[in-house]
Amino acid sequence: MTDRAFTPAAGRLAPLRLYDPIVALTRERLWRSLLAMHVAPRPDDVIVDVGCGTGSLAVLLGRVEPRARVIGVDPDPGTLELARRKAAAAGAAPEWRVGMGDAVAELVGAEAADTVVSSLVLHQCPVPMKQAVLASMHAALRPGGKLVIADYGRQRTAAMRLAFRIVQFADGKEDTQPNADGILPRLIAEAGFHGVREAETVSTVTGSLSLYVARRE
Repeated sequence: MTDRAFTPAAGRLAPLRLYDPIVALTRERLWRSLLAMHVAPRPDDVIVDVGCGTGSLAVLLGRVEPRARVIGVDPDPGTLELARRKAAAAGAAPEWRVGMGDAVAELVGAEAADTVVSSLVLHQCPVPMKQAVLASMHAALRPGGKLVIADYGRQRTAAMRLAFRIVQFADGKEDTQPNADGILPRLIAEAGFHGVREAETVSTVTGSLSLYVARRE
């Protein structure tokens, strides 16, 4: 377990028990379904969910393809305990590991994953940590492996920029503003990924969410 600071799943102000109700306001069913569609898990795939939080995505991917090996990584043991309970209630069996996103390659092994996913994590990180997390994701993927990220991206309209202030109030403007300015595609490419594209956008009451896909060559 790391002793480095991280932003809690529900932000700096809200208690953890409110995380799932808060995320539900972001049209969660829609964007998680789109994310799972782009992951397209196959039997025997190793799928790593970086910053898995309370486990909603890891559980969904495990239910879409029960023969895949899904590994959830998060720095907060309390959050992972909620994830374990959620998985047990759903009859899913992901693996859970405590650790920061920039150590994912060490936690699961270099070139061990077929797909690395992450949702609502990078907007909470300072830019150097965003870069470190993406570099570790790249190292964890096998050649030809897939990256799928769902997070706040460029806030293209005045309405979305206004809505995004809710996120900035909870998570701080310094870390979140680069996402709102559209930095993620550039950082993903700089981490060594190819074919980076914004595959989907979803407007929510907290701003515009983007789904980014890319591959390691």
